[in-house]
Amino acid sequence: MADRLTRIAIVSSDRCKPKKCRQECKKSCPVVKTGKLCIEVTTQSKIAFISEELCIGCGICVKKCPFEAIQIINLPKDLDKDTTHRYGPNTFKLHRLPVPRPGQVLGLVGTNGIGKSTALKVLAGKLKPNLGRFNNPPDWQEILTYFRGSELQNYFTRILEDNLKAIIKPQYVDHIPKAVQGNVGQVLDQKDERERKAELCNDLELNQVIDRNVGDLSGGELQRFAIAVVAIQKAEIYMFDEPSSYLDVKQRLKAAQAGLLKPDIVEGSDVEIPEFNVSYKPQKISPKFQSTVRHLLHQKIRDSYTHPQFVSDVMKPLLIEQLMDQEVVNLSGGELQRVALCLCLGKPADIYLIDEPSAYLDSEQRIVASKVIKRFILHAKKTAFVVEHDFIMATYLADRVIVYEGQPSIDCTANSPQSLLTGMNLFLSHLDITFRRDPTNYRPRINKLDSTKDREQKSAGSYYYLDD
Repeated sequence: MADRLTRIAIVSSDRCKPKKCRQECKKSCPVVKTGKLCIEVTTQSKIAFISEELCIGCGICVKKCPFEAIQIINLPKDLDKDTTHRYGPNTFKLHRLPVPRPGQVLGLVGTNGIGKSTALKVLAGKLKPNLGRFNNPPDWQEILTYFRGSELQNYFTRILEDNLKAIIKPQYVDHIPKAVQGNVGQVLDQKDERERKAELCNDLELNQVIDRNVGDLSGGELQRFAIAVVAIQKAEIYMFDEPSSYLDVKQRLKAAQAGLLKPDIVEGSDVEIPEFNVSYKPQKISPKFQSTVRHLLHQKIRDSYTHPQFVSDVMKPLLIEQLMDQEVVNLSGGELQRVALCLCLGKPADIYLIDEPSAYLDSEQRIVASKVIKRFILHAKKTAFVVEHDFIMATYLADRVIVYEGQPSIDCTANSPQSLLTGMNLFLSHLDITFRRDPTNYRPRINKLDSTKDREQKSAGSYYYLDD
């Protein structure tokens, strides 16, 4: 028992289906064969239970499970004393907490599902940490004793005494219209405790949508509105969960500049548009389908989702198989994005319109999504128009670029399609920033303003380097 808790056993409640399998996990477990109850499951069970104390970490049950519902995570050492929160048996386990300090900005980085949002909820006082004891949760006095001697003891004490106010900007801003009614200006007036409405509206480019109803805002406008609502209130702690989703490069850099291009067509002239079969993935995805992902795919793309080529090119890389038996309405933002992308690519079409495929995906998933889109379009020999705010993803996907210029929420002018190098040069020239290629991994990197490299590229008119 020296390594009693050096591993975590995770059983997915969505994938584990004891009534549809032969309990392969239990039958193949070497510990169960010795007579110990390491895995407990019957045909009447809702979900399998794995004892982490008895588990030896062999991983046989992981390979034998037909639904891929089991994960055994071996830890480098015993982290039991550092457990902050756990939702239940054989579920996610959060170790430790980030420590916020006055006057400092603390960034949390990690893949989807790693615990960033859970940590924020705990620090905001919206989720009571159970220290891993989900069956017998501790009271606040015990929690404060647990954190005794650390900065978090004083932090949680102030939270409990209402001497410290923490505000969170939610992760999924597209849910905001369901909870907030009225126009942008009215909501900001109601929340304004710092008398900074005019300043924030100017900084976040909300003046053009100040009279617009919250339900009519685009994804980027909703994101900026949510940031403004948080920043306009008085608080000691401000928490922003994924503040850059839906925001374009200009808004992320806070350096939006408008320019004018010659119109592509003369007003009043007739333009003949050929008819094409189009498949469209929208920017904001609403999970209204009242059934499982499997039923959704069967209903919408019956022929595609079982085709071997589509399975290998799209379904497997996007890990759709793991979501097949989950209810669509219960999917997270990243899971919804992957399903929506699968639906879009699965529909036979001449042109694929894909709006922000990177929203709610973490860095690793964005790379996978980029490869999936590019491989599918090349194999199918079709055309795709992709609207994307992630610079690395956009430059990887694009063969040609259409630059849009103008004032957000007012007007825009579209340029004709250009090469990647010419289009990015035009786009970055209006931002007044330059990019170089990292010599080790060839990723685009922003040059420091007024650095030698920045001045050299600007004088040469090379704002974007295709090759270094």
